Amino acid sequence: MTEPGVSVGVSVGVGVGFEFPPRKVSWLKRDTLLFNLSIGCKADEPQFVYLNTQEVIDFHATQGAVRIPGVPDLDPARLVDGDRTIQILKPLPVTSQGRDFEFRSRVLGVYDKGKGGATVLDLEDVLVDAASGDVYARNIGCLFYVGQGGWGGPRRGPARARKFPPPEGKAPDLVFELQVDEQAAHLYRLNGDYNPLHATPEYGDMMGYGGIIMHGVYAYNRIAHEIVRELGAGDPASLREMSARFAGPVKPGDRVRVELWKTAGGGVDAEDGWMDVRWAATVDATGRACLTGGRAVVRAPKLPSKI
Repeated sequence: MTEPGVSVGVSVGVGVGFEFPPRKVSWLKRDTLLFNLSIGCKADEPQFVYLNTQEVIDFHATQGAVRIPGVPDLDPARLVDGDRTIQILKPLPVTSQGRDFEFRSRVLGVYDKGKGGATVLDLEDVLVDAASGDVYARNIGCLFYVGQGGWGGPRRGPARARKFPPPEGKAPDLVFELQVDEQAAHLYRLNGDYNPLHATPEYGDMMGYGGIIMHGVYAYNRIAHEIVRELGAGDPASLREMSARFAGPVKPGDRVRVELWKTAGGGVDAEDGWMDVRWAATVDATGRACLTGGRAVVRAPKLPSKI
C-alpha cells in the first residue's frame, strides 16, 4: 500500500510484491510524552510535554482512594515529601517479570501542626515478593499536606530518630555539583509519579513555590546515584541505606551543590568496608538548603581512600 501521490519504482526479481503480515501497533500517552521529550521538546511547550490525564495513574485520585480512620480528607494537591530513609535489604531484580511484587504500607503516625500549618503523615512502605514473603526494601518517611492542619489531631509524636547532622566545624571531605535540566521534571514524572505540581505551574503557585518544582526524590535519587558512582566504584550493591530531609524546593534549571563528610560509628560495619557518610545539599545559585540531614551507608571495595 502506498500513500496518495507517492510513486514506487517497479522491480523484477525474487520476492518482489511480497507483503509482510500486518503488525499491530499501540501506544500510551506516556509513550507520546517520552518520545516528545526525547527529541528535544521543551518545558515551555505544554502541548507536547504535559497531558492532564494519564492512563497509568491519576495522581490526585489515588492519594484519596483509601481513608485513614480518624483523619479528615486531605487535599493531595498540597502534598510534598518531608523526609525519607530507604533501606535496601536484598538486591532488586532488573525486572519484576514472572514475579509478584507488592508494596505493603502502614501508618506510623499522623500529626496536626495547627491551623495554617500542615498535617504530617508518617509512613512505612515495604517492597515484598508476595510469593516468598521476602522483603527487598523498606522506605520510612513522612508526607506534608501543606496548609491542611487545624483539625484537632495530636500535635507531636514520639521523638524522631531520623536526624543525621554533619560533623560540626569539619570541612566536607567531598563536594560535587549536579545540574538539573529544564525538562527534568517532565521526564522524571514518566517514572510513575504524576503529581501535576511537577508539570504545570498553577499548583506550585498556589503553594507559594512560584511555579513548577522538581519531585523531592529527584535530587535525592540523583545524589544517591552520584554517591554510588563516586564512592562505590559504580557498584549498585555499594549503597545500603540513604536518608535525608526535604528542606526546600529544587526547580528545573537549578544547580545543586552536595557536600559529604565521612563519620565514625553509627552502627556501621566499618570492618566490612562500610562507611557512614553524612551529606547536605543546597541550591548553588542562592545557597538555600534543599536536602539536609543526609546520611548514606556506602561501601567502596575498589576505592577505599576515595573519601
